[in-house]
Amino acid sequence: MRTGHELRVLSVYEGFFSGGARIVHSDIVLGLREGGQHHQVLSLYGEVHREATRQRMTDDACYRALTAAGVGVTSLGRTFGATGVSADFSGPELAETARATAGADVILALKEQPLALLNQAGLPRRPVVVCLHRSDPENQGGALDELKAAIADGTVVACVCCAESTRAAYQAAGVPADLLHVVPNGVDLFRFRPDAARRLALRSELGIDPAAPVVVFAARYDGMKNVPLLLAAARAWLARVPDGQVLMCGAGMTAANPGLTADIATAFHGAPALADRGLRLLGVRRDMETVYAASDVVALTSAWGEAAPLCLIEGMMCGAVPVATDVGDSAAIVAGHGLVTAPDPEAVATAWSEAVAARADLAPALTASRERFSRTRMIASYAALLDRAAASTTRPALPDLY
Repeated sequence: MRTGHELRVLSVYEGFFSGGARIVHSDIVLGLREGGQHHQVLSLYGEVHREATRQRMTDDACYRALTAAGVGVTSLGRTFGATGVSADFSGPELAETARATAGADVILALKEQPLALLNQAGLPRRPVVVCLHRSDPENQGGALDELKAAIADGTVVACVCCAESTRAAYQAAGVPADLLHVVPNGVDLFRFRPDAARRLALRSELGIDPAAPVVVFAARYDGMKNVPLLLAAARAWLARVPDGQVLMCGAGMTAANPGLTADIATAFHGAPALADRGLRLLGVRRDMETVYAASDVVALTSAWGEAAPLCLIEGMMCGAVPVATDVGDSAAIVAGHGLVTAPDPEAVATAWSEAVAARADLAPALTASRERFSRTRMIASYAALLDRAAASTTRPALPDLY
């Protein structure tokens, strides 16, 4: 049996593209490697076209962070199309996967989509731990069936849920309760912290007055994020807050995305000057700690699918007050630190103003909650679970790790 510091772990990604799950997982890999484990990453796709953005693996911030730290990252070289993950894998693709899995003691699957590959016959049998980051398993195409098949044949020995809502949803979908273990998301508290210098720097870069109220919306352009609600709320808020600014960050959050520009035209119909004055499309940023530090409110308007939204945690740790719709674990995350709002534009806009006004009063609670959202706590929990999973090819009896 290998000891924890010698453990060889292979993470399998569907692809490298903008999103909270990839950011969290890549940070976990980096933290586990810092603790002495040996990590490799295999990605099904080398290039992904989504959110109206071409996203190449080698351009991705997570890829660059992993490779800079000495983590080997390889890809099957696929390009993501409209059909998602194909169940048909070529001989060379299976040979590459076999080489990668043969060198691992345990496999981490980033969400259930890579199981379409890992369930292929003839691959070296290794215990698989699946990392689940959604609260809508029924909306993941055939991935839920792949997960159940891998559980049935004993390949999957544990599922890490990033939120209680994830555990509840997958249990309701038929995943055995004893396989589901909650490890809440955490972030680097040194990187994500209130910072007056960063706040001033970004506001100066964007020409925003130091005293102006700023709302940040950090999300990829996807239906689950409910961008039309965000924009309708932005119109209502900007109409009543003359110096307000709304920053939109993430894949597809640029004027080059025709879907977004159409949404803006619809939301600001009859009042385009409001959008010109107060709406900033920043696209993918590599300095989100600076963007959050420059903001007063971090907004989430998602309609479904969220579990433990990373934007809320990162924004809170930088001093921005979270205002979120009640989806996944959002209400539990913001309790005592921010506001939960109905999915209504006027209600969201009102909550933003209340959050700006309450920011100074909420600051002590945000500071006191930092350890709860610690990256160190999260990585230690993953390390303990992986050690137990690798110790047996049968289903391990693992406690919930917090």
